[in-house]
Parts: sequence; structure tokens; C-alpha cells
Amino acid sequence: MTDTHTPPFVTTPCPVCAHTLAVPLFNGGLQVLATLGWPKSTVEALAMPRYPQDFVQCPSCSHVWNRSFRYDAIPYQNNPNRMFNRGGIWKGHLAETRDGLLKYLPQAPTVVEIGCGEGHFVRGLAEARNGQGRFVGFDPNASPETGHGVEFYARIFEPLVDMTDYDPDAVVIRHVLEHLTEPAVLLDQLAWGAAMLGKPCWLFAEVPCIDRVFETNRLADFFYEHVAHFTTKSFRTLMERVGDVVELAHGYDGEVVYALVKLGVPGEMKERADAASAFSQRTNISRATIRAQLDELAASGAKVVIWGGTGKAAAFIHQFGVDAKRFPLVVDSDRDKADTFVPGTGQRILFRDALKTTTVDVVIIPTQWRAKDIAAEMKREGILSKKVLIEHGGRLIDFVLDAHPYR
Repeated sequence: MTDTHTPPFVTTPCPVCAHTLAVPLFNGGLQVLATLGWPKSTVEALAMPRYPQDFVQCPSCSHVWNRSFRYDAIPYQNNPNRMFNRGGIWKGHLAETRDGLLKYLPQAPTVVEIGCGEGHFVRGLAEARNGQGRFVGFDPNASPETGHGVEFYARIFEPLVDMTDYDPDAVVIRHVLEHLTEPAVLLDQLAWGAAMLGKPCWLFAEVPCIDRVFETNRLADFFYEHVAHFTTKSFRTLMERVGDVVELAHGYDGEVVYALVKLGVPGEMKERADAASAFSQRTNISRATIRAQLDELAASGAKVVIWGGTGKAAAFIHQFGVDAKRFPLVVDSDRDKADTFVPGTGQRILFRDALKTTTVDVVIIPTQWRAKDIAAEMKREGILSKKVLIEHGGRLIDFVLDAHPYR
């Protein structure tokens, strides 16, 4: 028998894979901050504000997050989010992952840690290399230990700028991604920043893993400061979007999941981004060129008509400064548009028959793909013009005499 039960979906985009539906997972009601409240008395503790625990799960990549989380509830500026664990097993995990990263790096590497906290991990990397290299920590919330033995900046790391400025061989992000509402944004920026370096750049990322939550039904993992909760699957999904995953494994008895990724973007994406950037530069040239041509037409005293006053024709008018004072004449083939006005510039749109009793010098047809039909319409209706212009290749060209694909 087919199960026709439908989960109670909510519409909310997944921060990892952007799937648009999620399933309610755990509603813990209103709870106080668990790690960053730091009340100084019983009275203060009891009076702490409470925030919604509204955790949902993505059915596509399995990521879990609090869809009602708000950053302004978190007093990061007052109380740093420090991770404290001096247990022997944990120290062993740190040493193992540290050594696993170092084997991929040059002898004197440049390593950046984002959200370094008190800096013990990046400091351990520096100590393991006897200070050879450059070891840099970024964290907007410094503690007394931060910066001892490493270069430190009390600010947020800006990947699209800082990757080029610091030229790292590796970027470390440990126990930070679970605090971000949009972890994919940071990692996408890192991947693109690495693509600009012209050399290999590694990412070492680690987060708590909640796989065991589903096996044991434990609920203590869920608290407000951790907006995001990664399963192995959702963590892998996030890592795979920013490069080649060389290693993905668990540590600390399965309670954390970490990955070593060779940062980068696919060649096709890089080519598309380069093409978009080149197009953007060409648009500035095109706008300047066509505006100059229109200025020249206006200064010449030629009688110019714009054929079309709405939609893409209106967009043409806006893009190139076709103002009503210099270019008052606008016509359209659609009789229903007659006696309406061009949005934003105000020319009265006339029906094309207004041109039957006068000869114009120039007809500009902004909708190039309709130019052949409009030219035929002009001939059929006895509408004369010395010249018909269209936009092509970043300038206004002669529809009859110049080469273009719209004949």
C-alpha cells in the first residue's frame, strides 16, 4: 500500500543547497542563550530574554538550521564564543588534524584561520613549523590569549579582498560555520578568492556533526547560538561546492566532521565570470558611445523618431538618455498604446500613422529583432525616412547598409 502521508513542509531556502522546502524537525520553544549569556547573578539568569528554537531540516542535503534565528540576539561583542576543551582525546584530535593539514603545505606556509578564537589551532600550526611561515588569525572578538605567537586581526575576514592581500596556502575554519546563517556565502567567496591566487590553496573546515542526534534522539545539541547543524551529508554538500574534497572524516568519536578541500571553481564557471566581467566593461563603453551618437543627432537638428515607447523600447530610452526635450517624437505600431506616455521620460506615444504626413530624417528601432517587420511596415504604409538605425555591437548602425543579423 502506498504511503500518501505528506510532511508538513515550510517554505524556506536551505543555507547549504538552496532547496526551497524544509521539514519541521524540532521546536524547543523559547529558550535563553546557552553559551553567550553569561549572567552574573541568579536574578539576572532568570530574567534573561528567550529566543525561538525553530529547527527545520532540508530533505535534499539533510542540513538542519534554526529558521527563526536572528543575529541581533547574540552579544558577540560582549562575550566571545570560546570553545573550551582540554581533554586528552580532544588534544589528540587537534594534533591529528593539524598534522594532516601540514603535510599538504610548503615548509614555510602562509595560513589564515577565520574565527580563530583564542588562536590555539593556528598557534599550534606555527609551533609545528618552528615559526617558519606566516600564521594569521582573524576574529572580531579577541580574548587575552589571542595573538600570542601569531599575527592577529580583530576583524572579519573579507575573502574577495583578503585572499589576494594575504595570499594564503591554506585557510582554516573550525567551529565557525555552525554559527553562520549563510555558510555557503563565505565558502563561495573563499573559492573565488582562491581562484585569483594562481596557486593551490587548501581549506580545512570542521564543524560539530549531528549524525548521532538522529541515532540517539538526544536534544541537548540544539541551542540558539548554533543556528546551523551539519550532518555528514550536508557538510559534504557544502564542501563539494567549493573545490575538490581530498579528505572528509570524523573525529572525537564521531562528534565532529572535518574536510580538507583544494579550493577552486570549475573552469566553466570561471570562464562565465570572466565573460560577464568583460560584458560589464563593454556596457559602459556602449552606453557612452550611443549617448554620444544621440547627442550628435540632437545637435544636428535632424528629425528623429523612436519607434516604440514601452517595454524594451522604453528600456532603450532610459539607458541612453533619450529625453523628451531633444527627442519628443515616439511612435508605436500598436494602436492601443497611442496617447499613453513613455514611462519615466514622458513623451506622448503616437500611432505610427502620424508619420504618414511627414518625412523624418532618422527612425531608431530599439527592438532590433522587429526591425525587419517594422521596415516592411514602413514601406507598406508609405512612411518615409532617410535612415533607419538599430543598436548593434555597442553603437547605432544603419539597418540597410551595415552588417548585422536582423535582416
